[in-house]
Amino acid sequence: MTPATTRTISGLTISQRVGGEGHPLLMLHGWGADSSLLWPLAERLLPLGYRVYAPDLPGFGSSAPPPAVWSVHEYAAFVLDYMQAHGLDKVYLFGHSFGGRLGLVLGAQQPQRIYKMVLADSAGVRPTASAQAQFRLNVYKTLRDGLRAAGLKRLSEKLRAWYAARYGSADYKAAGALRETFVRVVNEDLLPYAARVQVSTLLLWGEKDADTPLWQGQTLAKTIPDAGLVVLPGAGHYSYLDALAHTVTVIDYFYKQP
Repeated sequence: MTPATTRTISGLTISQRVGGEGHPLLMLHGWGADSSLLWPLAERLLPLGYRVYAPDLPGFGSSAPPPAVWSVHEYAAFVLDYMQAHGLDKVYLFGHSFGGRLGLVLGAQQPQRIYKMVLADSAGVRPTASAQAQFRLNVYKTLRDGLRAAGLKRLSEKLRAWYAARYGSADYKAAGALRETFVRVVNEDLLPYAARVQVSTLLLWGEKDADTPLWQGQTLAKTIPDAGLVVLPGAGHYSYLDALAHTVTVIDYFYKQP
């Protein structure tokens, strides 16, 4: 595996993996991951004529955390700063999961910076909560806010910790210092951005993805104006790793097709 190097961008010390020669390909990892989980795919693409740039996004891998609570928009702005630091006017883009969120925003707001885009098991479509889960959440928020208003901050924090431990997702529980950022990121529905994407987009999806289920990929395929969906049989949330050889063939053909 290509060793990671460091670079300071926008005042943050960032870890990154860069290698190869040819078409500029920017790869963005998922939440809780880093560039090392992209590199098995990158290594297969390097001999095919790509120069790959894979940063550990702020707060992940060996990169410094954001200086404040960020949303997907601050992360997208950082990606643009990263491109500028490397002199990249336009790139091919690959985004997995959280990296897909960034792709949706960039594809809508900065389409002139992207040749083509591949999003694998992308996040960004908010699941519809069951009536029971929504009722439970509303009751929790009412109790929490009531305790705060009554000056019972410690009790409010105990309630928050209990609710998070009982009902929080694995990513939420593991977010640590990025917990507020995680909440801000996952609560934004990016379908309005998907509808404005002006970049030719290929969606890769694991048939058995339990984190971003296939119906979300089908929704994005219907929403993004120029998009196609490839379903990888038997693959999970890291579909590009589960079907690595097939993924390389498909995305190389897609990127290089006129």
